[in-house]
Amino acid sequence: MTKPTGRPAGRRVALVSGASRGIGAACARHLFETGWTLSLGMRDPVRPDWADSERVRVFPYDATEAGSEQTWVDGTIEAFKRIDAVIASAGIMIPKSVIDIDDTDLDRMFEINVKAPRRLVRASWASLAASRAGRVIILASLSGKRVKSVTAGSYSISKFAAVALSHGIRQAGWDLGIRATAVCPGFVATDMARGITDRADALMTDPDDLARIIGLLLDLPNHASVAEFSINCQLEESY
Repeated sequence: MTKPTGRPAGRRVALVSGASRGIGAACARHLFETGWTLSLGMRDPVRPDWADSERVRVFPYDATEAGSEQTWVDGTIEAFKRIDAVIASAGIMIPKSVIDIDDTDLDRMFEINVKAPRRLVRASWASLAASRAGRVIILASLSGKRVKSVTAGSYSISKFAAVALSHGIRQAGWDLGIRATAVCPGFVATDMARGITDRADALMTDPDDLARIIGLLLDLPNHASVAEFSINCQLEESY
């Protein structure tokens, strides 16, 4: 049997969650500009002004609603006949300590940051395997590598789980040619980061730079797999 080695033939199709703003929107635009066909999942579906109807479809998707991922995946297969990559960028951050947070808020972070991307990848699994070079990007965080502050503690619990999810996908899909990467940024100049720091945008990672890195990770062949990619805007001991 020939081993899967890299990019499949034809125009590749990527699912991008959280595509209406922030990192997801930057990724979607970069991938469009580099030749990908896109299926964008949004709570309030609106086609971006840079998109065309031939290569970009927008679908309703709510990370808190189990089952909406299957409808999105089914619609994508009907429209484009394939899925080559899943970029799970939808996420939330509730800045509370592990003592102060209640179960409702913690469950909400797990639902959106961990359970929803797992369901989305599971729904796309057969198509990713058929590609023989399927790619999964889990937008985790440096908060999935260390606990930076008191109020980051609860968020870190969910993002540590998101990193573990990526590794679990990598293990499950390796022999099928599926490669998964946990992308772990620090502060990125998005609305989420602006809500928890007073750092100027110029002192945070630009979403467009992160999008270019994700594009590179998607383009790597099967035999050059990257399990985790950390990127930071500030000096820390390890990241």
